[in-house]
Amino acid sequence: MNIWLTMFFAGLLTFGMRFSFIWLLGRYEVPPSLRRALHYVPPAVLAAIAVPELLLRDGHLSLALDNTRLLAGLAAILVAWVSKNSLLTILAGMLVLLLLQIY
Repeated sequence: MNIWLTMFFAGLLTFGMRFSFIWLLGRYEVPPSLRRALHYVPPAVLAAIAVPELLLRDGHLSLALDNTRLLAGLAAILVAWVSKNSLLTILAGMLVLLLLQIY
């Protein structure tokens, strides 16, 4: 029963934090400098998640050609740059990773 109570309160806390920002943004004007800075949050979070997965193998930096994740990531970056299509980028990265791991 404790786990359900913990999950309920964690969900309530998460909802409260997110709702407070929505409620506050409706009441106050966000300064333009903060609004510009907030545009960089999603790319920064994505980079913080993706870069270690691409560059680290067993906790060590791996820039070698046998790093399949790095090669698939570079292929995905190229497809994203050329196509500007998120779905195509994801599919290309997954396909390249699968092919590199098979061979």
